[in-house]
Amino acid sequence: MKSFVGLALLAATAAQVAAHYRFTSLIVNGVNTGTYTNVRQNSNYNSPVRLNPFLYDAGTSLNWVPKQVTDVSSTDITCNAGGRSAGSTTTATVPAGSTIGFALDQPIYHSGVINVYMAKAPSTASTFDGSGNVWFKVYQLSAVTNGGSSIKFPADNLSQVTFTIPSTLPAGEYLARIEHIALHSASAYPGAQFYISCAQVKVTGGGSRTPSPLVALPGYYTGQEPGIKINIYYPIVSMTLMWVYTTCSCLSLRVELAYHLRSTWARCLDRLKEQKYL
Repeated sequence: MKSFVGLALLAATAAQVAAHYRFTSLIVNGVNTGTYTNVRQNSNYNSPVRLNPFLYDAGTSLNWVPKQVTDVSSTDITCNAGGRSAGSTTTATVPAGSTIGFALDQPIYHSGVINVYMAKAPSTASTFDGSGNVWFKVYQLSAVTNGGSSIKFPADNLSQVTFTIPSTLPAGEYLARIEHIALHSASAYPGAQFYISCAQVKVTGGGSRTPSPLVALPGYYTGQEPGIKINIYYPIVSMTLMWVYTTCSCLSLRVELAYHLRSTWARCLDRLKEQKYL
């Protein structure tokens, strides 16, 4: 029975696992430097794989299922779960003014926005955990709106994200942090999902300009910002599909599907297929 329960749990989480993605490698001079070579490896698998709060079996512990990053006050918001320490990550050397980037293990699946921050390490990037008011933004890929009548997300389906290191950035070792804020279920907090990775880079050349403003992560976000707590489906019509039950022997899987959707059944069906429920 335990083996059956285990298989059923794996099957139940497979849809969510398949839907997620990670920034796993750094791109330097147009070359992918390798999976988790210069990018710190997170400990929650394909972040943010989560324990579905409506997945239930009375006799089985589900604590092994990694939790997603939705709490902006958590230290996981710095470099993802397990990313505040370097582990075996090495530091890539990049000149100021050059273009670098992050590659994903699969294309971005959820609609949302991208931000890239950097933080100068007091000594080496490998010993820096990203604490304090040290982060400054160097890149963003925002939503595109049309007078409030539509919203599009240029980050959709990207398999890599590139950006330019400021040419005036002082030389030294830095953490480069990328986040994709997925907004498909962000109408209430905590609903937005943060897909985060941190790379270690040593910037050469550069200038003497001090970046500003500097913010803390966690600390900068409250979770109530319009870009984090937002209903991206327009017109705003709330449609809640109540309890859906599937019973397999003694195992009960309970999934609540709650979406703020466009007022068409076609859109509703698309979202269900997207989440692998159809």
